[in-house]
Amino acid sequence: MIPSISSRRRFTDLSEQQVLALAISSEEDDARIYRSYGEMLRDDYPDTAAIFDGMAAEEDRHRQRLIDLHSRRFGDVIPLIRREHVAGFYARRPVWLVENLGIERIRDEAEAMERDAEAFYLKAAQRSSDPATRKLLGDLAAAEAGHQARAGALKEEHLDDDALAAESRTAKRQFVLTWVQPGLAGLMDGSVSTLAPIFATAFATQDTWTTFLVGLAASVGAGISMGFTEAASDDGELSGRGSPLKRGVASGVMTTVGGLGHALPYLIPDFWTATIIAFVVVFIELWAIAWIQNRYMETPFFRAAFQVVLGGALVFAAGVLIGSG
Repeated sequence: MIPSISSRRRFTDLSEQQVLALAISSEEDDARIYRSYGEMLRDDYPDTAAIFDGMAAEEDRHRQRLIDLHSRRFGDVIPLIRREHVAGFYARRPVWLVENLGIERIRDEAEAMERDAEAFYLKAAQRSSDPATRKLLGDLAAAEAGHQARAGALKEEHLDDDALAAESRTAKRQFVLTWVQPGLAGLMDGSVSTLAPIFATAFATQDTWTTFLVGLAASVGAGISMGFTEAASDDGELSGRGSPLKRGVASGVMTTVGGLGHALPYLIPDFWTATIIAFVVVFIELWAIAWIQNRYMETPFFRAAFQVVLGGALVFAAGVLIGSG
Protein backbone atom coordinates (compact mmCIF):
# COMPACT_ATOMS: atom_id res chain seq x y z
CA MET A 1 0.00 0.00 0.00
CA ILE A 2 1.06 3.61 -0.54
CA PRO A 3 1.60 5.19 2.91
CA SER A 4 0.51 8.70 1.89
CA ILE A 5 -2.87 7.34 0.77
CA SER A 6 -3.44 4.62 3.37
CA SER A 7 -2.79 7.04 6.25
CA ARG A 8 -5.65 9.32 5.17
CA ARG A 9 -9.19 8.94 6.43
CA ARG A 10 -12.25 9.19 4.27
CA PHE A 11 -14.45 12.19 4.90
CA THR A 12 -17.47 9.93 5.48
CA ASP A 13 -15.59 8.22 8.32
CA LEU A 14 -15.10 11.42 10.30
CA SER A 15 -17.16 12.16 13.38
CA GLU A 16 -19.07 15.40 13.74
CA GLN A 17 -16.39 16.71 16.09
CA GLN A 18 -13.67 15.88 13.57
CA VAL A 19 -15.61 17.57 10.78
CA LEU A 20 -15.89 20.68 12.94
CA ALA A 21 -12.19 20.54 13.79
CA LEU A 22 -11.38 20.18 10.09
CA ALA A 23 -13.47 23.24 9.28
CA ILE A 24 -11.66 25.23 12.00
CA SER A 25 -8.20 24.34 10.70
CA SER A 26 -9.30 25.06 7.11
CA GLU A 27 -10.60 28.51 8.04
CA GLU A 28 -7.32 29.24 9.84
CA ASP A 29 -5.25 28.16 6.82
CA ASP A 30 -7.33 30.25 4.42
CA ALA A 31 -6.98 33.34 6.61
CA ARG A 32 -3.20 32.92 6.60
CA ILE A 33 -3.20 32.50 2.81
CA TYR A 34 -5.24 35.68 2.32
CA ARG A 35 -2.95 37.62 4.64
CA SER A 36 0.04 36.36 2.67
CA TYR A 37 -1.57 37.54 -0.56
CA GLY A 38 -2.28 40.93 0.99
CA GLU A 39 1.27 41.36 2.26
CA MET A 40 2.68 40.24 -1.07
CA LEU A 41 0.59 42.77 -3.03
CA ARG A 42 0.59 45.68 -0.59
CA ASP A 43 3.37 47.76 -2.16
CA ASP A 44 2.21 47.57 -5.78
CA TYR A 45 -1.52 46.89 -5.39
CA PRO A 46 -2.74 48.43 -2.12
CA ASP A 47 -6.42 48.27 -3.09
CA THR A 48 -6.31 44.55 -3.82
CA ALA A 49 -4.30 44.03 -0.63
CA ALA A 50 -7.18 45.65 1.26
CA ILE A 51 -9.54 43.08 -0.29
CA PHE A 52 -7.46 40.19 0.99
CA ASP A 53 -7.12 41.80 4.44
CA GLY A 54 -10.92 41.96 4.61
CA MET A 55 -11.30 38.35 3.45
CA ALA A 56 -8.80 37.21 6.07
CA ALA A 57 -10.80 39.03 8.74
CA GLU A 58 -13.95 37.25 7.51
CA GLU A 59 -12.20 33.88 7.80
CA ASP A 60 -11.14 34.76 11.36
CA ARG A 61 -14.72 35.56 12.33
CA HIS A 62 -16.03 32.32 10.87
CA ARG A 63 -13.28 30.36 12.58
CA GLN A 64 -14.18 31.94 15.92
CA ARG A 65 -17.84 31.02 15.45
CA LEU A 66 -16.84 27.45 14.70
CA ILE A 67 -14.62 27.35 17.77
CA ASP A 68 -17.46 28.65 19.93
CA LEU A 69 -19.76 25.98 18.50
CA HIS A 70 -17.16 23.28 19.17
CA SER A 71 -16.71 24.47 22.75
CA ARG A 72 -20.45 24.28 23.39
CA ARG A 73 -20.83 20.80 21.89
CA PHE A 74 -17.55 19.02 22.52
CA GLY A 75 -15.45 21.11 24.91
CA ASP A 76 -12.34 23.22 24.49
CA VAL A 77 -9.95 20.50 23.23
CA ILE A 78 -10.06 20.57 19.42
CA PRO A 79 -8.74 17.46 17.64
CA LEU A 80 -5.78 17.99 15.32
CA ILE A 81 -7.03 17.28 11.81
CA ARG A 82 -6.09 19.11 8.65
CA ARG A 83 -6.89 18.92 4.95
CA GLU A 84 -3.99 16.62 4.15
CA HIS A 85 -5.31 14.08 6.69
CA VAL A 86 -8.54 13.52 4.73
CA ALA A 87 -8.69 11.65 1.44
CA GLY A 88 -10.31 13.64 -1.35
CA PHE A 89 -10.47 16.88 0.59
CA TYR A 90 -9.76 20.01 -1.46
CA ALA A 91 -6.17 21.20 -1.39
CA ARG A 92 -4.66 24.67 -1.41
CA ARG A 93 -1.69 25.53 -3.57
CA PRO A 94 1.30 26.86 -1.62
CA VAL A 95 1.63 30.64 -1.69
CA TRP A 96 5.00 30.43 -3.44
CA LEU A 97 3.35 28.73 -6.43
CA VAL A 98 0.87 31.59 -6.76
CA GLU A 99 3.03 34.63 -5.99
CA ASN A 100 4.57 34.68 -9.46
CA LEU A 101 1.19 34.77 -11.20
CA GLY A 102 -0.42 37.98 -12.38
CA ILE A 103 -2.76 39.91 -10.12
CA GLU A 104 -5.88 38.70 -11.95
CA ARG A 105 -4.76 35.10 -11.54
CA ILE A 106 -4.27 35.65 -7.82
CA ARG A 107 -7.79 37.07 -7.53
CA ASP A 108 -9.12 34.10 -9.50
CA GLU A 109 -7.24 31.74 -7.18
CA ALA A 110 -8.93 33.32 -4.16
CA GLU A 111 -12.38 32.95 -5.74
CA ALA A 112 -11.62 29.33 -6.60
CA MET A 113 -10.66 28.69 -2.97
CA GLU A 114 -14.12 29.74 -1.82
CA ARG A 115 -15.93 27.87 -4.61
CA ASP A 116 -14.03 24.65 -3.88
CA ALA A 117 -14.86 24.80 -0.20
CA GLU A 118 -18.55 25.48 -0.80
CA ALA A 119 -18.86 22.73 -3.42
CA PHE A 120 -17.14 20.20 -1.17
CA TYR A 121 -19.35 20.90 1.82
CA LEU A 122 -22.52 20.79 -0.28
CA LYS A 123 -21.54 17.45 -1.76
CA ALA A 124 -20.59 16.07 1.63
CA ALA A 125 -23.92 17.22 3.09
CA GLN A 126 -25.83 15.43 0.33
CA ARG A 127 -23.98 12.18 1.01
CA SER A 128 -24.50 12.28 4.77
CA SER A 129 -27.38 10.28 6.29
CA ASP A 130 -27.13 11.85 9.73
CA PRO A 131 -29.42 14.90 10.12
CA ALA A 132 -27.06 16.71 12.49
CA THR A 133 -24.11 16.13 10.19
CA ARG A 134 -26.11 17.30 7.17
CA LYS A 135 -27.02 20.49 9.02
CA LEU A 136 -23.42 21.11 10.03
CA LEU A 137 -22.10 20.60 6.53
CA GLY A 138 -24.88 22.78 5.11
CA ASP A 139 -23.96 25.55 7.54
CA LEU A 140 -20.33 25.32 6.42
CA ALA A 141 -21.37 25.52 2.76
CA ALA A 142 -23.47 28.60 3.52
CA ALA A 143 -20.49 30.15 5.30
CA GLU A 144 -18.29 29.63 2.22
CA ALA A 145 -20.99 31.14 -0.01
CA GLY A 146 -21.06 34.08 2.36
CA HIS A 147 -17.32 34.46 1.90
CA GLN A 148 -17.84 34.80 -1.84
CA ALA A 149 -20.52 37.44 -1.33
CA ARG A 150 -18.26 39.31 1.08
CA ALA A 151 -15.41 39.14 -1.45
CA GLY A 152 -17.67 40.74 -4.05
CA ALA A 153 -18.66 43.50 -1.64
CA LEU A 154 -15.03 44.15 -0.77
CA LYS A 155 -14.13 44.36 -4.45
CA GLU A 156 -16.83 46.97 -5.02
CA GLU A 157 -15.66 48.87 -1.93
CA HIS A 158 -11.97 48.98 -2.70
CA LEU A 159 -11.64 48.54 -6.46
CA ASP A 160 -13.34 51.33 -8.38
CA ASP A 161 -12.58 51.97 -12.05
CA ASP A 162 -9.66 54.26 -11.25
CA ALA A 163 -8.08 51.73 -8.89
CA LEU A 164 -8.49 48.90 -11.41
CA ALA A 165 -6.98 51.07 -14.15
CA ALA A 166 -4.04 52.03 -11.94
CA GLU A 167 -3.40 48.41 -10.98
CA SER A 168 -3.63 47.36 -14.62
CA ARG A 169 -1.02 49.96 -15.58
CA THR A 170 1.25 48.82 -12.76
CA ALA A 171 0.91 45.18 -13.79
CA LYS A 172 1.67 46.01 -17.42
CA ARG A 173 4.70 48.09 -16.45
CA GLN A 174 6.03 45.29 -14.25
CA PHE A 175 5.53 42.75 -17.03
CA VAL A 176 7.44 44.94 -19.46
CA LEU A 177 10.30 45.57 -17.03
CA THR A 178 10.66 41.97 -15.90
CA TRP A 179 10.01 40.01 -19.08
CA VAL A 180 9.71 42.14 -22.21
CA GLN A 181 12.76 44.40 -21.86
CA PRO A 182 15.31 41.67 -21.06
CA GLY A 183 13.66 39.28 -23.51
CA LEU A 184 13.76 41.88 -26.28
CA ALA A 185 17.40 42.69 -25.55
CA GLY A 186 18.19 38.99 -25.74
CA LEU A 187 16.26 38.48 -28.96
CA MET A 188 18.03 41.43 -30.57
CA ASP A 189 21.44 40.22 -29.44
CA GLY A 190 20.79 36.63 -30.48
CA SER A 191 19.28 37.56 -33.85
CA VAL A 192 21.81 40.23 -34.83
CA SER A 193 25.11 39.36 -33.19
CA THR A 194 25.08 35.74 -34.43
CA LEU A 195 24.48 36.74 -38.05
CA ALA A 196 28.14 37.45 -38.74
CA PRO A 197 29.67 34.18 -37.41
CA ILE A 198 26.91 32.00 -38.87
CA PHE A 199 26.94 33.45 -42.40
CA ALA A 200 30.70 33.92 -42.41
CA THR A 201 31.06 30.21 -41.69
CA ALA A 202 28.38 29.34 -44.22
CA PHE A 203 30.01 31.21 -47.11
CA ALA A 204 33.55 30.28 -46.09
CA THR A 205 32.92 26.52 -45.86
CA GLN A 206 29.61 25.96 -47.69
CA ASP A 207 29.28 23.07 -45.23
CA THR A 208 25.82 23.09 -43.67
CA TRP A 209 26.68 20.84 -40.71
CA THR A 210 29.70 22.93 -39.74
CA THR A 211 27.60 26.08 -40.08
CA PHE A 212 24.92 24.60 -37.85
CA LEU A 213 27.45 23.66 -35.17
CA VAL A 214 28.94 27.16 -35.22
CA GLY A 215 25.45 28.67 -35.02
CA LEU A 216 24.47 26.35 -32.18
CA ALA A 217 27.61 27.17 -30.22
CA ALA A 218 27.24 30.91 -30.83
CA SER A 219 23.56 30.89 -29.83
CA VAL A 220 23.94 28.84 -26.67
CA GLY A 221 27.08 30.68 -25.62
CA ALA A 222 25.47 34.07 -26.19
CA GLY A 223 22.35 32.95 -24.31
CA ILE A 224 24.34 31.87 -21.26
CA SER A 225 26.37 35.07 -21.33
CA MET A 226 23.34 37.35 -21.71
CA GLY A 227 21.40 35.48 -19.04
CA PHE A 228 24.13 35.78 -16.43
CA THR A 229 24.84 39.39 -17.39
CA GLU A 230 21.21 40.43 -17.03
CA ALA A 231 20.78 38.60 -13.71
CA ALA A 232 23.98 40.04 -12.24
CA SER A 233 23.55 43.59 -13.51
CA ASP A 234 20.59 44.56 -11.32
CA ASP A 235 19.01 42.89 -8.30
CA GLY A 236 15.76 44.76 -8.99
CA GLU A 237 15.49 46.20 -5.48
CA LEU A 238 15.95 49.85 -6.42
CA SER A 239 15.03 49.79 -10.10
CA GLY A 240 11.81 47.82 -9.56
CA ARG A 241 12.60 45.64 -12.57
CA GLY A 242 11.66 42.47 -10.75
CA SER A 243 13.43 39.22 -9.99
CA PRO A 244 16.94 38.97 -11.47
CA LEU A 245 16.33 35.25 -12.03
CA LYS A 246 13.26 35.93 -14.18
CA ARG A 247 15.05 38.63 -16.15
CA GLY A 248 18.08 36.40 -16.63
CA VAL A 249 15.94 33.53 -17.88
CA ALA A 250 14.02 35.82 -20.27
CA SER A 251 17.20 37.32 -21.67
CA GLY A 252 19.11 34.03 -21.94
CA VAL A 253 16.31 32.04 -23.52
CA MET A 254 15.42 34.71 -26.07
CA THR A 255 19.08 35.21 -27.00
CA THR A 256 19.41 31.51 -27.70
CA VAL A 257 16.14 31.44 -29.65
CA GLY A 258 17.21 34.45 -31.72
CA GLY A 259 20.43 32.76 -32.75
CA LEU A 260 18.97 29.32 -33.35
CA GLY A 261 16.31 30.74 -35.67
CA HIS A 262 18.76 31.14 -38.54
CA ALA A 263 21.08 28.32 -37.45
CA LEU A 264 18.49 25.54 -37.62
CA PRO A 265 17.96 25.82 -41.42
CA TYR A 266 21.51 24.55 -41.83
CA LEU A 267 20.38 21.14 -40.72
CA ILE A 268 19.22 20.90 -44.35
CA PRO A 269 22.07 19.28 -46.35
CA ASP A 270 21.68 21.47 -49.46
CA PHE A 271 23.66 24.69 -48.90
CA TRP A 272 21.61 27.12 -50.99
CA THR A 273 18.26 25.77 -49.78
CA ALA A 274 19.40 26.16 -46.18
CA THR A 275 20.82 29.65 -46.84
CA ILE A 276 17.67 30.93 -48.54
CA ILE A 277 15.53 29.66 -45.67
CA ALA A 278 17.94 31.28 -43.20
CA PHE A 279 17.54 34.59 -45.08
CA VAL A 280 13.76 34.34 -44.70
CA VAL A 281 14.05 33.51 -41.00
CA VAL A 282 16.35 36.51 -40.43
CA PHE A 283 13.83 38.77 -42.14
CA ILE A 284 11.01 37.45 -39.92
CA GLU A 285 13.15 37.82 -36.78
CA LEU A 286 14.02 41.43 -37.51
CA TRP A 287 10.43 42.40 -38.21
CA ALA A 288 9.31 40.57 -35.05
CA ILE A 289 11.77 42.65 -33.04
CA ALA A 290 10.41 45.82 -34.60
CA TRP A 291 6.85 44.73 -33.78
CA ILE A 292 7.71 44.00 -30.13
CA GLN A 293 9.39 47.39 -29.80
CA ASN A 294 6.29 49.05 -31.21
CA ARG A 295 3.84 46.96 -29.16
CA TYR A 296 5.46 47.07 -25.74
CA MET A 297 8.10 49.81 -25.82
CA GLU A 298 5.89 52.28 -27.73
CA THR A 299 8.61 52.88 -30.32
CA PRO A 300 7.19 54.11 -33.65
CA PHE A 301 7.06 51.06 -35.89
CA PHE A 302 8.90 52.45 -38.89
CA ARG A 303 11.66 53.90 -36.74
CA ALA A 304 12.05 50.59 -34.93
CA ALA A 305 12.02 48.70 -38.24
CA PHE A 306 14.61 51.03 -39.75
CA GLN A 307 16.96 50.68 -36.79
CA VAL A 308 16.66 46.91 -36.53
CA VAL A 309 16.73 46.15 -40.24
CA LEU A 310 19.64 48.51 -40.87
CA GLY A 311 21.67 47.05 -38.01
CA GLY A 312 20.88 43.49 -39.03
CA ALA A 313 21.71 44.19 -42.66
CA LEU A 314 25.10 45.63 -41.75
CA VAL A 315 26.01 42.66 -39.55
CA PHE A 316 24.74 40.23 -42.18
CA ALA A 317 26.75 41.95 -44.90
CA ALA A 318 29.86 41.84 -42.73
CA GLY A 319 29.45 38.10 -42.22
CA VAL A 320 28.92 37.41 -45.93
CA LEU A 321 31.91 39.58 -46.98
CA ILE A 322 34.23 38.01 -44.41
CA GLY A 323 33.11 34.49 -45.33
CA SER A 324 33.35 35.11 -49.06
CA GLY A 325 36.81 36.59 -48.75
